[in-house]
Amino acid sequence: MLCKLIRNKLFLGGELLVLSILLPGAVLFFKLAPYILLFLWAILIYTLFIYHNLEREPGVVIIFDRRILFLIFIRWSFFSILLLILTYQVFPDKLFMIQANNPGLIWKILLFYPIFSALPQEFIFCKFFFHRYKCFFGEGALMVAMSAIAFCIAHILFFNWVAPILGLLAGIIFASTYLRTRSLAMVTLEHSLYGNAIFVMGLGWYFWGGSINW
Repeated sequence: MLCKLIRNKLFLGGELLVLSILLPGAVLFFKLAPYILLFLWAILIYTLFIYHNLEREPGVVIIFDRRILFLIFIRWSFFSILLLILTYQVFPDKLFMIQANNPGLIWKILLFYPIFSALPQEFIFCKFFFHRYKCFFGEGALMVAMSAIAFCIAHILFFNWVAPILGLLAGIIFASTYLRTRSLAMVTLEHSLYGNAIFVMGLGWYFWGGSINW
């Protein structure tokens, strides 16, 4: 009976509302954004429980595809150059700020960001989201759009305009990759490339709790 309840469309709609709107709204209202990683991991635990007990997809997915990997790296290189130019022109005070102020930190970010941030986010916003809510959004362009919007809303918590705008664009890229490959490994790799790049060039300041100034 519990399984039927959790798979019920009314429950699914309420769950989507809570995770995508109400929870981010509560974080904003109570000014809890500096603890964003704790909320990310709490949501991850919930989504892992639901997915592995009720929603696990059958079959084997693409792990790595050389042709798609090549396209991912080409696209990442192009957008990284654009973001570097943007940082230099619009946010020169942020350019390479981590290396200048705390050189040892950048290596920790490069090592731990993919594991503790990119991977949980892609499980939640791609693997879980795509399978759990396909009854609402299908498995095409609408699903990509809704996943990207949810990803964007999550980045509003950083209280600046840079994070949600780049979050929306990144959400479209990541969701499109997942739609094409159904591979958590590939979309996590792609997210890690972009995430580490923006931290190296300085834009990462807008994507962590330290950027919030109440």
